[in-house]
Amino acid sequence: MQEIPKPLLNHVAQADIRAFEEIYKLASSFVYSTALRITNNRADAEEVTQDVFIKLYQKLKSFHFRSAFKTWLYRITVNTAINACKRRTPEMKRRADFELALQVEPAQPQSQPWEQKERENLLARMLALLNPEQRACIILREIEGLSYQEISQALKINLNTVRRKF
Repeated sequence: MQEIPKPLLNHVAQADIRAFEEIYKLASSFVYSTALRITNNRADAEEVTQDVFIKLYQKLKSFHFRSAFKTWLYRITVNTAINACKRRTPEMKRRADFELALQVEPAQPQSQPWEQKERENLLARMLALLNPEQRACIILREIEGLSYQEISQALKINLNTVRRKF
């Protein structure tokens, strides 16, 4: 996600809907992909994305730039995604896992080797075995490239706790 200019954030804090639309365009794919990796469910990730942007619109007034906006947005996204996972009943989780297993993937173009798709599927299956908090730490560190300190700030957990998750 590219850095969002402070003046644009200030406009959103003043209820400027056009500025909010611009932030949505800049950050929605980032929020969705993070939510999808944590929830491992497209419908949940879409709902989390909507919830995150509602929270962002409502709470941006309280953002005081003590941390980077991206870190703040990570925290909102990860916490919202984890809460969505916790709300999901065991039956719904089994159903989602079953639907994921039944999904037929479209044929990949010749330019992308099948090994890459296999690695992605293996990674998705392995991430699904973790609890949401562990999955969030792994995703933020290994996929999104955040430092341990950034993960600690984003999730509001102790730095040593983050390190133990790995």
